[in-house]
Amino acid sequence: MFLDFFGIDKNPFSNTPDPEFLFMSPRHKEALAHLIYGVEGNSGFVLLTGEVGTGKTTLCRYLADNVPDNVELALCINPRLTEVELLASICDDMGIENPGSRYSAKELTDSINRHLLDVHAKGGRAVLVIDEAQNLGFNRLEQVRLLTNLETADTKLLQIILIGQPELRDMVDQPELRQLSQRITARYHLEPMTPSEVREYIAHRLAVAGLPNGIFASSAMSVINEHTRGIPRLINSICERSLLGAYVAGTSTIDAKLARAAAVEVLGESQMAKPRSLLPAIGAITAALAVAATLAFDPFGMKLTPGISESPKMLAVRERVRAWPGFAWIKPPDACLDPAAKTQDGAAACR
Repeated sequence: MFLDFFGIDKNPFSNTPDPEFLFMSPRHKEALAHLIYGVEGNSGFVLLTGEVGTGKTTLCRYLADNVPDNVELALCINPRLTEVELLASICDDMGIENPGSRYSAKELTDSINRHLLDVHAKGGRAVLVIDEAQNLGFNRLEQVRLLTNLETADTKLLQIILIGQPELRDMVDQPELRQLSQRITARYHLEPMTPSEVREYIAHRLAVAGLPNGIFASSAMSVINEHTRGIPRLINSICERSLLGAYVAGTSTIDAKLARAAAVEVLGESQMAKPRSLLPAIGAITAALAVAATLAFDPFGMKLTPGISESPKMLAVRERVRAWPGFAWIKPPDACLDPAAKTQDGAAACR
């Protein structure tokens, strides 16, 4: 209803994963870098976790829409399946014809193995992405782990990316799943946005829709940040309700009062009281996030993060993603898979 009032064609705060409105905070860039590492890697699992509504699924859909032509990607968005149904779903997503029974785990696994060998022989790679992986449970996670046993003498045939809520981290760290946990080569937890990022996020989505940033007063943005705690899904819901409230009130400016009324309608009175009671904790959380960001991005070159985060391949991937929105394609020229690669004239191939 408010689209005509504001003279726009698209809702700037729809909660659908529209890539046109994709906003890449430093945290989202780092999460995307880990997903790309999972696509381009050749061993183990990649684990991406985050609170509900932080943008994991949007990043997952962006990845699925932008993988190179030589990557065959299966995206499982409904992990509440039996072990056999999960294997059958992978076959369907990869277009694998199974001449045997769709009710036999062995025959389905054999079909997947034959297909992966064919993909590998043609110079391609196969990736399985499982969203909402916290719903898999022990048996299905173990079935997924067994798929990583499909390999040649020197490479894994299937890369697996697990995406889920924070409880997924606890699940994979259980003793029963230690074999899976030991195969995770990269982990990242997507945190909510900071107050300054919330403002940038709102301004970005308004700009994409063709609206001026001034529609939301600074005080309104403060209210939205306070009650959403940096969760993009909640920001969208409250901003959308604010635009509707502005339309009903016949005003083109959203102030703190209007934003707070929208937050009450979205969250309810009981949830509105919580942010104020958590103010002391928010300071501690912000400090912790600053430390985490320093560890993840190492802006001063202190090399505080060992292992995979400092590997040449991960560093090359991270630099490409940091250039957002400058890069147009996830897969760089083949030479750029090796950060030390040179062109014919001796110049660095990866810039």
